[in-house]
Amino acid sequence: MSPSPRRLTAAVAALTLASAGVVAFAAPAAAASGDLFISEYVEGSSNNKAIEIYNPSTAAVDLAASGYALKQYSNGSPSAGLTIPLTGSVAPGDVYVLAHGAADGTILAVADQVTGTTTGLYNGDDAVALVKADVVVDVIGQIGVDPGTEWGTGLTTTANHTLRRNASVLTGDTDGTNPFDPAVEWTGYASDTFDGLGSHGSDPEPEPDPVADCAATPATIGSVQGSGAATPIPGQDVLIEGIVVGDFQSGGYDGYYVQDAGDGDSATSDGVFVYAPGGAAVDAGDSVSVAGAVKEQFGLTEIVAADVEVCSTGNPLPAAVPLTLPASVSQREALEGMYVTLPQNLAIGETFEYGRFGTVTLTNGRLDTPTAVVEPGAAAVALAAANLENSITLDDGRGTQNPDPAIHPDGDVFTLDHSFRSGDLVQNATGVLDYRFDAWGVQPTEGADFTVANPRPEVPDVGGDVKISSFNVLNYFTSIDPTPANSNDDSYYRGADTTEEFQRQQDKIVSALADIDADVFGLLEIENNGTAVQALADALNAKVGPGTYVPVTTGVIGTDAIATAIIYKQASVAPVGTHLLMTSAVDPTWSDERNRPGLTQRFASTETGEEFVVSVNHLKSKGSACAESPDLGDGQGNCSAVRTAAAKALTTWLNTTVAPDGRAIVIGDLNSYDHEDSIDAFVAGGFTDLEKQFNGEHAYSYVFDGQLGYLDYALAQPALLADVSGVSAWHINADEPSLIDYDMSFKLPAQDALWAPDPYRSSDHDPVIVGLNLTPPDTTDPTIEVTADPETVWPPNKKMRTVQFSIDAADDSGEDVTVELTDVTVTGSSKATWEQIDEDTFEVRAVKGAVYRFTWTATDAAGNTASDTVEVVVGK
Repeated sequence: MSPSPRRLTAAVAALTLASAGVVAFAAPAAAASGDLFISEYVEGSSNNKAIEIYNPSTAAVDLAASGYALKQYSNGSPSAGLTIPLTGSVAPGDVYVLAHGAADGTILAVADQVTGTTTGLYNGDDAVALVKADVVVDVIGQIGVDPGTEWGTGLTTTANHTLRRNASVLTGDTDGTNPFDPAVEWTGYASDTFDGLGSHGSDPEPEPDPVADCAATPATIGSVQGSGAATPIPGQDVLIEGIVVGDFQSGGYDGYYVQDAGDGDSATSDGVFVYAPGGAAVDAGDSVSVAGAVKEQFGLTEIVAADVEVCSTGNPLPAAVPLTLPASVSQREALEGMYVTLPQNLAIGETFEYGRFGTVTLTNGRLDTPTAVVEPGAAAVALAAANLENSITLDDGRGTQNPDPAIHPDGDVFTLDHSFRSGDLVQNATGVLDYRFDAWGVQPTEGADFTVANPRPEVPDVGGDVKISSFNVLNYFTSIDPTPANSNDDSYYRGADTTEEFQRQQDKIVSALADIDADVFGLLEIENNGTAVQALADALNAKVGPGTYVPVTTGVIGTDAIATAIIYKQASVAPVGTHLLMTSAVDPTWSDERNRPGLTQRFASTETGEEFVVSVNHLKSKGSACAESPDLGDGQGNCSAVRTAAAKALTTWLNTTVAPDGRAIVIGDLNSYDHEDSIDAFVAGGFTDLEKQFNGEHAYSYVFDGQLGYLDYALAQPALLADVSGVSAWHINADEPSLIDYDMSFKLPAQDALWAPDPYRSSDHDPVIVGLNLTPPDTTDPTIEVTADPETVWPPNKKMRTVQFSIDAADDSGEDVTVELTDVTVTGSSKATWEQIDEDTFEVRAVKGAVYRFTWTATDAAGNTASDTVEVVVGK
């Protein structure tokens, strides 16, 4: 599973305050049909969404009685995802406004009907239809077509703009399937333009542009920011003055940050973003006077510049304000737009969006996914909140996609020789604090201090004479997407878009598999076409030797586009019997619709004959909802009950039918962290979580939202547990930035060139490796023979005499044995004494009748022992 990409930056035109940007409408004539039609469409920031409906007839219209409703068609869907019946009436020549319940107060003031505050009304890529008795009478967009992000270009688009119906349009568009170009019947306005809403046919007189003036008394930036989450004066014209502390006019943000001397209130920020696309160039250190309208843009307070005057240049920047984690939202709000520094040594957490957007997440130490360390429920919810306060984004000062070059956190260019991994440390990151794409982040103005704290590890040594590995191969598809630009078929074509991408992907996976050198690989996310597993085995054999690996042949299993698979080293292990599948045919509580079939195979060691069972499973992900098992808000995400039912079914089947000898191991992507209900079900079924046992509570194989945990498991039954010599995830993927992966979809040539045919970022999951000792236990004792020289001491003159011992010890294993003197007894005389000179040399007193008995014991590597006793006698 992977994180969703943030919303792409849209090109937003500057708010036009001049009268030249205002279009006057004549009162529309009455339509012959008398049907209502959409006269204004608002798709602004956050929940600023509204539809204005005009009644062109000469009679009032009862909306409910006439069966009027608004329908929304999401992302090219041919079916309505949301239907809102309209209520009330609309007078002749008047309008009716439907608005989102959480829209700006200016919108709500003219609304006749509002939706719930949590209703997802529509976005710029959704079609919106006005229907009467379920018949379309007007539509914005094209039903059944996904335009990407929006219909139209420039100002006249359906995303982040306001559209007003031209006065010449007298009736609605009753064909919802025809191509839609808003420029034909609509005039576009900048995002969050509400001044014409509720009055189709007229526009207010424009206000004159505000003017910058270095000699005038400015408002404090604190009064613009306010002490809350949003500006207290949206839409008002202001005049502010301050020092430019961050210049981001190029790179997509089209503006800069200005900070003044402050208003003495620690709850209000002294910095603000000035949005000035195409405006006069400014530099850091310039003192500027800015006049413009205040706006809240997706949670970021900004001033849309109408006029700017540079008052002076070369001024020193204010001291950067230290911002330490944890930091609450209110603490961050108080510094929004200000020059800050992060003095702590923070770990790099999330890197998923680094390649596409230039961002990484910094965390106060490495953070755990809540349900990886605490129980679901209140504890997990509390830890999730704490994790948010202990993380912050480090951006790159650019709002464009796929930035070139990619910039390392230290300010230099990112290369394969100058890379970073999650867990490396960043200190003294300095720049401007802002809020974009639903995240708090620092837009850097200089490079940070960087320390390698998590270097790339060698392949873990797990011991044993047989190795098993679980490896998620991240949608390894031999079928190349024939229409990579068309996302409608991506539910099937999930892998490489081109043969070049496929080769890049395969080379990385093969490199990782070869280095792991497992005897049995359980594979996840491999194409379910019956041939992809053989293709991967062939590619691996081309590197490690012909015929080394062969697949368990299953053909197509289940109905999903991806499947589980097994390849094994035939010199080391051999299948015992045919493969088995865990499906609803075995246990009806197993959901075939949600889980891939569990692939299970018994093997025997070719050297010892010892048998074991490998069951490879890929349970339902958290990423999409299950109606029968919704997200309960306890930290387990979607479909926890589905995964738990699967775990119970699988353990029962293995324990009673497939592996009653207790020699099964479950591996794979179980899409659950180890404190969740499904893993509890495995443990209750007698399986031991090997990663936790061998590596502790903070083991991980996956990084999501900058948090650690493992979704990739090795769970052993009791009899096999005794043979486990070691377990470890090999951290070659989760900690590596996706910028270096095989995918070329969102990269410029310079970033494509960062790929290398090595194991790193061959997937987004780390492989898990298990060692097994399958050699039968050594129960044979070693041999030992001891001789003494001399065995008889004469004459008995009561003097000390030297005795040399020769010891011959061996073991059938060929391994060394240890030998030690374990006993000495003396009989025949109370005056008999002895003394050890070195390991095998002793002195005994020659007392008549004395008998000295020396016993040596040999111990082999398995702990087996054998002893031999030799006598030294004083006398003839």
